[in-house]
Amino acid sequence: MIRDALIVIAILASGAVLFLPRLRHAPVWRAMVTPLASIIGSGFLVLGPILDHAYGAWAPAAMLALCAVAWSFGGAIRFNIAYIGETLDPGEQPRAEAFAALLLGFAYMISVAYYLNLFGAFAVSLTPWDTPLAGRLVTTAIYALLLVVGWRHGFRALETMEYASVAVKLAIISGLLVGLAGFTWGVARSGGLDFSPPQVTGLEALTLGFGLIITVQGFETSRYLSQSYAPGVRIASMRLAQGVATLIYLVYILLLAYSFGPGEVPLTETAIIDMMALVSPVMPAFLVAAALAAQFSAAVADTSGSGGLISETSGRRIAPRQAYAVTVAIGLALTWTADVFEIIAHASRAFAAYYAAQSALAAWRAAGRGRPALAVWFAALALLGVAITLFGTPVEA
Repeated sequence: MIRDALIVIAILASGAVLFLPRLRHAPVWRAMVTPLASIIGSGFLVLGPILDHAYGAWAPAAMLALCAVAWSFGGAIRFNIAYIGETLDPGEQPRAEAFAALLLGFAYMISVAYYLNLFGAFAVSLTPWDTPLAGRLVTTAIYALLLVVGWRHGFRALETMEYASVAVKLAIISGLLVGLAGFTWGVARSGGLDFSPPQVTGLEALTLGFGLIITVQGFETSRYLSQSYAPGVRIASMRLAQGVATLIYLVYILLLAYSFGPGEVPLTETAIIDMMALVSPVMPAFLVAAALAAQFSAAVADTSGSGGLISETSGRRIAPRQAYAVTVAIGLALTWTADVFEIIAHASRAFAAYYAAQSALAAWRAAGRGRPALAVWFAALALLGVAITLFGTPVEA
């Protein structure tokens, strides 16, 4: 089939471009890889079906709103990066920044549960054992592996070249978009585009959006790459990562929302596989491969990150491996008591608390520099972060 061939060609061509040495070694591009990989990682797998199910024809508008909120929080963090890079008096930073880092460490703990529960769901999705119990058992086994390796050897034993997994994931996403574009064109020619009304409206729609912030999270990683990149490079890389992610997400949601009706495919954590099976028979296997690689590498990175952040903010009173054990305990509790959609909402609230803290810091710093309008804007973002933390809700399948 022509569409299948085009999908494979797009994946191979994108992969070839992404592995060009000149691109791989460009500083801003290299610095962009980490936040971009996080922003369009797990969220890409679940966000399309969720928005289509909940918002119908308004799904692209909901996506744009999520990206706008993420860009605004990113602006607060970019301001803090520039401030820390320029100031010669970091006296106020240790306590305030340590508190924000501690919040991020706990957010990472919940995000690991999100990643590994998706890992479990996708791992069994194309097998005869595609049940919630089987997915949770796979997730539990991976948690056990992470704990043993992290406790005994640290995560150097699991770390691999990040760029390769990111490039493969981006290449597969390019193939997905090509296939989805062809599918949407066919639906449009037959007059079958779907413009269903939203299933949720008003306050319920707003709080559901609050619960989806985790799906566009990841840009904050630029804040913690100071050992590798100068402030200007990190700021530029975050802007570029968020810009590219926004473009990819909007195209993806536009194509998906009007090609599938809200009830056409049952809403599950792996609904994207069922949708893409209708687009092309070659896509499910590609998606599962990308999902497993992305979820495992993200889980390792966030487990390592949470251990490091909590150890540092505790003044080394808590060792990283003890933090790993806490991460596993929290993750297993979530795995066996909540579904993936509930974990997404929990993770969104945790990251929103971190964004609120960063925004409050930015507001205080902007006021100190005599920029009252900017201080008011950052203070409003801090209040928004608090509201998301308090009122974010999970989607109901």
